Amino acid sequence: MKAVVLDTDDRFRLTDRERPVPGPGQVAIAVRYAGIQWGDVLVRRGHFPVPRPFVPGFEAAGQVVGVGPGVDGSLLGRTVTALTGGGAFAEVVLASAALTFDAQGLDARTAAAFGWATPTAYDLVHTVTRVRPGERVLIHAAAGGVGTMAAQFARAAGAGRIVGVVGDAGRAAYAARFGYDRLITRAEFADAADGPADEEPFDVVLDPVGGPTRAASLRLLAPHGRLAVYGALAGGAPVTLDSGELLRGGRSVLSYNGDLLSRTHPERLADSARRALRAVAEGQVRPDITAEFGMAGLEEALERLAAGGTHGKSVLRIAPQPV
Repeated sequence: MKAVVLDTDDRFRLTDRERPVPGPGQVAIAVRYAGIQWGDVLVRRGHFPVPRPFVPGFEAAGQVVGVGPGVDGSLLGRTVTALTGGGAFAEVVLASAALTFDAQGLDARTAAAFGWATPTAYDLVHTVTRVRPGERVLIHAAAGGVGTMAAQFARAAGAGRIVGVVGDAGRAAYAARFGYDRLITRAEFADAADGPADEEPFDVVLDPVGGPTRAASLRLLAPHGRLAVYGALAGGAPVTLDSGELLRGGRSVLSYNGDLLSRTHPERLADSARRALRAVAEGQVRPDITAEFGMAGLEEALERLAAGGTHGKSVLRIAPQPV
């Protein structure tokens, strides 16, 4: 089978590899499309200790062509989307049956774009911060995959006002399609130090950035406000928390790690993913695919993503027709 391999010299190569055989609890999926995400950039940069050569790709959509011991054989031939630990940039990928979801009725591109971002956004809004009707929500990285989905989930949950922070005016124009009431640039947010001066405090802040942005977000919390952290795009600079001050205001800082959840409590992630997938299928929310690449174009796709030149979701085309 064809696969894109990240080699020991940090280069991607399209190579021939043996087709993998599913083990206990696994399915083999003939991949039509794979989602491209920030985790692929981090793997390329060496932030995750994966053995090389390594087939990256953490989001796959296609048809089940094999099942391992202990897996229901009725899955064979079913159209699915799956969250994987790697290997999705190949014609066949192995995935945990527990994190493989029926995508019947969705086109393969949309099923691949569902990826990790959609259940992450769902959990941030519904499980972590539990957005309530009328609450004010601030979302950093508002034009990204998680940000655009989180805005839609927050709106569906009844949020009263949703403000987004983006990199520049172009990204603000893009993010405006997803239900934000207001968008400001990262520079404008930083210049205000404590956030937009004309905004009231926020009940919920979603922050994948960290550093000074996280410190400012803490100061923006209303009484009983919740700050959800789920990344560190700005690096690992520590942010000091005063537990006494948090207690006096009833404020909370909560973290979310979807990869860890997939390994410690996959059933929880699976439940959220199914709920999020239902919302996509019913048209309540939508992942926005803005770029499609062939397998040979992965290098370009990741360079664009790393440089901030990507809006919404990019997908990698693996097979044009079902295998």
